[in-house]
Amino acid sequence: MFLQAIASFISTAGFAVIFNIPRREIVFSAITGMLGWLTYILLRNDGTSVMIASFVGALVVGLAGEIMARFRKQPGTLFVVPGIIPLVPGYGLYHAMSQVIENNYEQAAKIGTDTLLIAVAIASGVIITSYLGRILKYFIVTRKSPLRMKLKRKKKVI
Repeated sequence: MFLQAIASFISTAGFAVIFNIPRREIVFSAITGMLGWLTYILLRNDGTSVMIASFVGALVVGLAGEIMARFRKQPGTLFVVPGIIPLVPGYGLYHAMSQVIENNYEQAAKIGTDTLLIAVAIASGVIITSYLGRILKYFIVTRKSPLRMKLKRKKKVI
C-alpha cells in the first residue's frame, strides 16, 4: 500500500505539471490525489464495490481539494482535477476497447457500462463536495441559513 501511495502521489504530481498548476501548489495537489487513492484502496481491501470505493475516493479528493483551496487561497480546481487522475478507470476503457476489437460486443458493453458508471460515481463525488463547499462558504461568510439564501433571491424586484 505504501508503494501505491507513492505511485499515486507521483502520477498526480505529473498530471499537475501537465495541467500547468503553479509550482508551489503541485505538492498539495499530489497529496489530494494520494488521499483519494488511499481511500479507494482501503475500501477495496475491505470488499467494497469499485463504484462505491470510487465515489468515496472522489468525495475525499473533493473535500481535500476544497480544504486546500481555502488554506492556500487558490481555486479548488487546482487540487481536484489532478487529484482525480488516480481514480479514473483507464483500464476499464482499454479493456472494453480490446473486447470490441476481438468482436466480443456483449463483454465490451458490460465492461463499458461498468466503466461509465464508475466515471459517473467519480463525477458525482466531486460535484457533491464542491456544492457543499459553496453552501458552507456562503453560510460562514453571511452567517445565514442556506434555505434563506434561496428565499432572498426570489424576493428580488425589478
